Amino acid sequence: MARSTAPNRLVAYERVSTARQGRSGLGLEAQRAAIDAFAGARSAEVLARFTEVESGGRNDRPELDKALSLARLTGATLVIAKLDRLSRNAAFLLTLQASGVRFLACDMPEANDLTVGIMALVAQAERDAISRRTKEALAAAKARGVRLGNPNGAAALKRAGKGGTALHETVRHNADSFARDLAPVIAALQSEGHTSLRALATELNARGIQTRRGGRWHVSNVRNLRSRIAQLHAVT
Repeated sequence: MARSTAPNRLVAYERVSTARQGRSGLGLEAQRAAIDAFAGARSAEVLARFTEVESGGRNDRPELDKALSLARLTGATLVIAKLDRLSRNAAFLLTLQASGVRFLACDMPEANDLTVGIMALVAQAERDAISRRTKEALAAAKARGVRLGNPNGAAALKRAGKGGTALHETVRHNADSFARDLAPVIAALQSEGHTSLRALATELNARGIQTRRGGRWHVSNVRNLRSRIAQLHAVT
């Protein structure tokens, strides 16, 4: 016999994208305020809160599993602050749909199992499309002769005897060209949910994309790349 749900008892699930946000509470205050207001308006009790701190590249969600387990055991309703923030996350939506737990979203209280199922299909289709666009962007760059791994940089120019203003201008031009070619890749990864510097570095390395000097990506050089892309967009 299925356990009956208790709409006046809630289990709160909150999510932040990076460890830094998790430590600082950035984003959590707004989520908790929305859930508390939602519970207050319905005279509901929040039994427990589960906060997920995850990177954009991870699909495992231990805190979500705990929240769903408690909701099943108590017959409570899972509540999240913003479904639209997670609507592109196919793994989250599919887990939620398969759980059999009743849920509510503060920003979309009319959502139901059918809504989540449709969102999951759309999210997966978007992920597939983004992956395809990323590969196409890389292929197009290579077809134009762009050396994504190791184009001529300062060291090569110094060996060639070029220096001063010419060296500076050539290095700047190479850096701009490299950033311009990677701009659509970065945009695609961000659309996929890899928004933090660390998550972008992880995904670039996972796709075999090297830095301009042929190395691996870290937070610092991803930050520099995004800054250069922003400057190029500002100029155009």
